[in-house]
Amino acid sequence: MDTSALHAQLSLTLKQTDLPSLGQQYRGKVRETYRQGEQLILVTTDRLSAFDHILTTIPFKGEVLNRLSAFWFERTKHICPNHVLDVPDANVTVARACQPFAIEVVVRGYLTGSLWRDYQKGTHTAYGVPFPDGMRKDAAFPEPIITPSTKAEYGQHDEPISEKELLARGLASSRDWARISEAAKGLFLEGQKWARTRGLILVDTKYEFGKVGDTLYVIDEMHTPDSSRYWVADEYDARLARGEDQRMLDKENIRQWLIRERNFSGQGTPPVIPDDVRMDLATKYIAAYERITGTPLALQPGDVHARIERNLRAKGYLK
Repeated sequence: MDTSALHAQLSLTLKQTDLPSLGQQYRGKVRETYRQGEQLILVTTDRLSAFDHILTTIPFKGEVLNRLSAFWFERTKHICPNHVLDVPDANVTVARACQPFAIEVVVRGYLTGSLWRDYQKGTHTAYGVPFPDGMRKDAAFPEPIITPSTKAEYGQHDEPISEKELLARGLASSRDWARISEAAKGLFLEGQKWARTRGLILVDTKYEFGKVGDTLYVIDEMHTPDSSRYWVADEYDARLARGEDQRMLDKENIRQWLIRERNFSGQGTPPVIPDDVRMDLATKYIAAYERITGTPLALQPGDVHARIERNLRAKGYLK
């Protein structure tokens, strides 16, 4: 990979947007949402969040996430309708405005990451899901499981929640939760199937859903290195047998770096992320995109905000 483009982009990453004429703005951890009537304009920035903190920016990260989400939304629209209406720029999706469910629907095929840490502490029972006894780190579940969490505002923490509790809180009706669960498992299995053809394992992922009337839509992002965990498939068995960490192409790389190198897992002030770590994560995100889609990503350093403005104006979204 040509790292000169990544290096050139380090000082040009998209930290935030300022496009008031697009409509009312909501700023999330990574995406900035502008509302225009019944449609949303979602701008995916290069911000990196982990352990509920915004840490830094990663070159071309927003482009990778937005392009990859568009790829997956197109590939899975036969399983569940999605919110995408247009992709007028590499970092921008125009989407149908839905009434979102305040739930993050996490589907897991393997015992790893935060769930492994919960399993070691015995706090995995918060999800109300039965687990086999004596599981090893990175072992596969007999079937994928759903471990939902609440969807918190920035600065607050998502909390694990059981199906019983989310229904009791009215976060979804029993009918809608049944539909959401069925859609999430179908999307995950489709993602796993495709990932295997690309030499990857889709380990776990997060989905968000919304409704328009009675129609269920999958929203936000899909199967990106931010919302999903990917392992290199042909190394899985050997690494599992040796008790080694899997080779990862996702955000877990930065989480593990923070824990291992900075002893940080969300408490206190986040550490500064060095440029070499930023570039390393960028190479992994780009590698994930290229392996999944089979298409090289042409890296073009430059002012992302100015390009977005030009493209939105050309498509008539900006006057």
